[in-house]
Amino acid sequence: MNDRSGRREYGATAGFLALLMGLVILALPVSRAAAQTDPAANIRKVVEGWLQGRHKVDEVTQTPLKNMYEVRIGTDLMYVDARADYAFIEGNMIDLKANKNLTQARIDDLIRIDFKKDLPLEYAIKQVSGNGKRVLAVFEDPNCTYCKKLRADLMKMKDLTLYTFPYPILAPDSEVKARKAWCAKNQGTAWDELMVQGRVPDNDGNCENPVSKVQALGRQLEVTGTPTMFFTNGKRVPGAISPQQLEQMLSENS
Repeated sequence: MNDRSGRREYGATAGFLALLMGLVILALPVSRAAAQTDPAANIRKVVEGWLQGRHKVDEVTQTPLKNMYEVRIGTDLMYVDARADYAFIEGNMIDLKANKNLTQARIDDLIRIDFKKDLPLEYAIKQVSGNGKRVLAVFEDPNCTYCKKLRADLMKMKDLTLYTFPYPILAPDSEVKARKAWCAKNQGTAWDELMVQGRVPDNDGNCENPVSKVQALGRQLEVTGTPTMFFTNGKRVPGAISPQQLEQMLSENS
């Protein structure tokens, strides 16, 4: 489900599937001998090991598709190949050995951009903290709750060059607020105060500004929700994430 002001969520509501899609657990080695003699038993062993004992497999059943097994945990289902190398969960293909969501990795590649070519940085509010060696671009709406939470975290980040694209898409007055922030004497401070404190800049918002161009840019890049972040390697991250995740992603994708 895609919340226009929040993070895109995948998977069923069951805690079990949420845990699976988080991919924060480690896979166990696959026993090839066991896979050859009793695929169902080996699949049970590998899946339960991958789940680190958090859930027990209730049933492993061969499907009409050759070398494909249904794994049932309560009323939740996943599908695993006979060698227990890969699992299919909620339409996502998981590499059990590498503990990697291959489907999400492919989607990430498809929605990747060219940071230098696709983002006209002159349309953004630029802020630099520390040495500014880490670089991030973000599309934010002034009325976006998740953007406000993210902004509070971004203000604490060290050594960051931040490009904020004012992207009003949520409410009738979003564009007015975005224009007023751009027209403020200190754009960065005005945007921070608007997002974190709800303080709307005291001007008429009628200066020359790129807000309409940012709206067109967002449609071109298929930015359908806020916040949406772009790292310098082109990786796109829709929605707010924790400060810890943000620090990690800055290290991995800068």
